[in-house]
Amino acid sequence: MSSDTNATGGGRAGAGKHAAPTVLVIEDDLDVAAIVRLHLEDSGYRVALEHEGERALARALAERFDLLILDLGLPGLDGLEICKRLGREAHRPPLLILSARSAELDRVLGLELGADDYLTKPFSVRELVARVRALLRRSPAVIEPGGDTATRFVRVGSLVVDCWERCARLDEALIELTTREFDLLLWLARHPGRVFSRSELLDAVWGEGYNGFEHTVNSHLNRLRAKLELDPARPALLITVRGAGYKLASS
Repeated sequence: MSSDTNATGGGRAGAGKHAAPTVLVIEDDLDVAAIVRLHLEDSGYRVALEHEGERALARALAERFDLLILDLGLPGLDGLEICKRLGREAHRPPLLILSARSAELDRVLGLELGADDYLTKPFSVRELVARVRALLRRSPAVIEPGGDTATRFVRVGSLVVDCWERCARLDEALIELTTREFDLLLWLARHPGRVFSRSELLDAVWGEGYNGFEHTVNSHLNRLRAKLELDPARPALLITVRGAGYKLASS
């Protein structure tokens, strides 16, 4: 199948200060890809298309995009494998899975492998655009370089969350985070010791009106624990409060 080779202007997505965000849509159904592209472009985004797994992964790794939209049922390399490989990258863009696989297990697996959001087919184009906007709003640095350095870092004990670089350090060791992992950790770090239910965390981090499963929170917390805890099975930093929710230990 052919792919769109011109939408990113030579692979420099977001090259100018005011350049429109660039989205790579990885979708083998040409009709669905065309609809997604049309509505995203109408909403002001630049869109590139890929229809095969291997080509899509190579392009996602070689070029710079602001957001990836990924179908799971791709010819060649499976979408979940693409998600897994991209999850190893230190600075990959936010990733939205768009799939006909609607089972909760598929959603959970996609999120466990590093996806930031999951939308099932058939889907509302309006909701898709809203999800894209929500992810892109959270993707840039919370505070632009050149601002007050006193507000750049959020410190809780030996954990330091860097709002400019969107990463964290624990005992001086660098922790690379996906978009949602960072947003979730930052929210908890700004409220150390406070217990939040899963629904409260969904509203705070994913946005009010998000209709995904509350298990999304568990998936992202499990991934954070794998990166932050000495023993994820016995967390000392990201604590589960039975019957109430979750908190970040205050010291």
